Amino acid sequence: MKYLPLFADLNERNCLIIGGGEVAAQKIRLVLGAGARLTVIATKVNNEIRGLEAAGRLRVEPSVYGSQAISKFCSSDVALIVVAEANPLDAEAWASWAHKGGFPVNVVDRPDISTVVFPGIVDRDPVLIAIGSSGTAPVLVRRLREKIEELLPSRLGRLAQFAMRFRNAVANAETNIISRRRFWEGFFDGPVARLVLKGQEHQATKAMLRIINGVGRSTPEGSVALIGVGPGDPDLLTLRALRAMQDADVVLYDRLIGDKILDYVRRDAERIYVGKAPADQSMNQQAINALILERAHTGQNVVRLKGGDPFVFGRGGEEMAVLKEASIKVEVIPGVTAAIGCAATAGIPLTHRDYAEGVSFVTGSTCDGGTEPDWASLATLRHTLVIYMGVAKAGVIGERLVEHGMRPETPVAVIENGTLPDQIIAHSTLKTLGVTVTEQCIGGPVLLIIGDVAALSREESRKADAHIERYAHAF
Repeated sequence: MKYLPLFADLNERNCLIIGGGEVAAQKIRLVLGAGARLTVIATKVNNEIRGLEAAGRLRVEPSVYGSQAISKFCSSDVALIVVAEANPLDAEAWASWAHKGGFPVNVVDRPDISTVVFPGIVDRDPVLIAIGSSGTAPVLVRRLREKIEELLPSRLGRLAQFAMRFRNAVANAETNIISRRRFWEGFFDGPVARLVLKGQEHQATKAMLRIINGVGRSTPEGSVALIGVGPGDPDLLTLRALRAMQDADVVLYDRLIGDKILDYVRRDAERIYVGKAPADQSMNQQAINALILERAHTGQNVVRLKGGDPFVFGRGGEEMAVLKEASIKVEVIPGVTAAIGCAATAGIPLTHRDYAEGVSFVTGSTCDGGTEPDWASLATLRHTLVIYMGVAKAGVIGERLVEHGMRPETPVAVIENGTLPDQIIAHSTLKTLGVTVTEQCIGGPVLLIIGDVAALSREESRKADAHIERYAHAF
């Protein structure tokens, strides 16, 4: 994120706009709409700007340059400078002076020398929505604004003002902050809000007073959502997962949950890292269970984020059992498990009539200590094998499967950081699996796909490489 989106209070603040043409007029409308005291600096202005000057809405000053401009116009209380000057050299000079003076400056169509940029604006005052592209694609921003304009009711601002009238009354009736937030969530999704949006504010006021007078002061009931967020790509999040993440009071997240996923969590929700790695556990499972119970008992909406799917090697079943035993309301929201997501991005069909009658998901983390998978049965199945958490024992896994009858030359796809931009796919065989992982410095997170279908990914890669080479030779 190159720019931090902020809303600037320009009411009765001094602002400068350099330029007197149509582009300058467009910026003048916006800045005046925010209540600024405006000075336009230009040798010539169009009729619209001249009319605003005549109405006393702004003042026009002739252009001056160099140190004179700084001393005459750039006093310490200037809140914003907008350069809408057609001459590129003049525009750069103004920007340079603004930078030296430490003033926020926007140079139209020059994000490279601007310190602030104008977003696309959807105005339902007091509700404002700003859309930006860091100055890279203003036409795209305009298209997005048009789409959002179509979606939002025209009386949305009236709804915000209506809610403001009752804020103190609701705060007095609902002293618990969590209960208060849920009250407002119910309000904006409910029939009273619909009355306001229809323009029936008198009926809405009566209904709102009935609701407030009937509100109790009990502690809200807590709940837990066990959410699978997929293998890493935020585009694989489900709509149901997004809704639950936006309703969270507190979020407990694992080691494999990336920042791009966490960006979809409600901004003011508390975040608690509970990641576990083979040699480093910030919190063991018993402590995690206790923390989830503690937060749910205080009435919070607890969201537990897990990579992939909660019920596929995610210990979601254990957490659900603990919550049900404590009579805590729990919802399980499935996610795209790593096997499905990684195989899809690698172009590997896990089942195929010619190669695999089924697929088996196996964890490789039990190879040292505990009970190992039933390698004898797995080796004889006409199945694709998908090994989770197996990179540390990749060589051992290959040896075990060969020992129990699987062909040494059986193809293996080693997928690191599956579905992410830095995804790596290494091709190997059972016989050379350990060597491949070591030589290519593959660390994790890693998924192993074993079976004839794994060769299909390699074949697609070869075809793509051949196509690129033919294309390059053509030129």
